[in-house]
Amino acid sequence: MTDSNESNIVLIGPTYPYRGGIAHHTAQLYEHLKQRHTVTFISYKKQYPAWLYPGKTDIDPSRTALSSYGALRIIDSTNPFTWLQAVRILIRANADFLILPWWVAYWTPMYLFIISLTKIFTKTRIIFICHNVVEHESSFLKKFLTKSVLRWGTRFVVHSQEDENNLRAIIPAANISRLFLPVGTFAEYTGKLSQQDAQKKLCISGKKVILFFGFIREYKGLRYLLEAMPDLLKNDPDIFLIIAGEFWKDKQTYLDLINNLNINQAIRIIDTYIPNEQVPVYFKAADVVAIPYTSATGSAIIQTAYDFGKPVVATKVGNISDIVHDGATGILVEPANVEQLTNAITTIFQNNRYKTFEQNLLSAQQSFTWDVLIDRLDEIMGYVTKKSTS
Repeated sequence: MTDSNESNIVLIGPTYPYRGGIAHHTAQLYEHLKQRHTVTFISYKKQYPAWLYPGKTDIDPSRTALSSYGALRIIDSTNPFTWLQAVRILIRANADFLILPWWVAYWTPMYLFIISLTKIFTKTRIIFICHNVVEHESSFLKKFLTKSVLRWGTRFVVHSQEDENNLRAIIPAANISRLFLPVGTFAEYTGKLSQQDAQKKLCISGKKVILFFGFIREYKGLRYLLEAMPDLLKNDPDIFLIIAGEFWKDKQTYLDLINNLNINQAIRIIDTYIPNEQVPVYFKAADVVAIPYTSATGSAIIQTAYDFGKPVVATKVGNISDIVHDGATGILVEPANVEQLTNAITTIFQNNRYKTFEQNLLSAQQSFTWDVLIDRLDEIMGYVTKKSTS
C-alpha cells in the first residue's frame, strides 16, 4: 500500500461501449475508487459472442458514455491469450486487491484462469461484487460453475439478503457484506428538464404516467401490470403506461395480451435499449415507477427512480422491501397479485398522493450515494488487510 488509507487495486469488468446496469456500475465504481486509491481498470474489447447474447446487441448506443477514462480494453472473453495479458498487468501492478463483478456463469473459464494465476504468482486478495449469485435462469450446472469460481474469494459484496442466503448456501464460510446499489448514474444527463417538458417530448401531456423501465423478461412481471390496467383506467382514464426497454423474447405474447385487454390507447411501447441521454426523459415524465417483479434479488431501477424523485410500486421480492419504505418512498405489494397492484397504483394517484413522497425520497437518496458505498468498501479492504497482516 502507498499509505495507511490507500490501496492498490485491479478492477476487471465491463464498461462502455458495452451496455447495461453492470457496465454502468463498474464504470462508476472505477471513477469513485480512483479518487481514493490507485486503480488499474482492465475491461473488454469483446464481451459476449453475438450468438450467445439474448438482446439485439450488447453495444451501448448512447451518444455520451458514462466515463471510464483510462480503462485498458484488452480482454476478449473467447481468447485465453488476452486473459494471460490481463494477468501480466495484474502481476506488474502488485495489487493489494482484485475486484471482480459476478453475475453469470459464462465467465467461469476466464475467471478461473485469471484467479488461478493470481493465486500462484501474487498475494492479491480477491473481492467479488455479486450482482447475482445465482442467475435468473439457473440450473445445477450453473450453480456448480458459480461455486467453482466464488470459492476463491477473500471477501464478498452482495446487494440483498436473498443473494447473501444464496451465497451462504454454496459457500457457508463466506465473508459477506451487504451493500445497496447507489443512485446517481444518470445525474449528469438530467439538466433542468421538468416533468412538463419531458411529457411534451413524449407527446403525453396531461397524463398520469406509470413507467415500466428496463429489459422485458418474464420474471419482471409486466403481464400483471398489463392485467391491472383495465381497472386502473376504469378508475381514472388519464392513466398512461410507458413500457421503455427491449423485449428479449415473447414480445407477441405481450402484444396479444394488450389487444385482448383493449388497453392499446393507454400504452406506449419503446422496444429498444434506452440510451443514457434519454433515460431522464422517461423518468422525469413519470409520476410513479412500477416494479412488479415475480422474483429478483434486487433492482437498480428503484435507485434510478429515487434519483429522479419518483415513488415506486414494487413487489416484496429480494431486497426490495429493504429499499422501499412502504407508505413513505413507495408502496409494496405481493408478487403476481393484480388486485394489490391495482389498489397500490390507485392509492398513489388519489389526491396526487405521489407528490407527498418527495421529501421522503430526498432523505432516501442520502442512503444510496457512491460515497456511502466506497466508505464501506474501504472498511472491507482495511479489515482484510489488517487481518492478513496480524
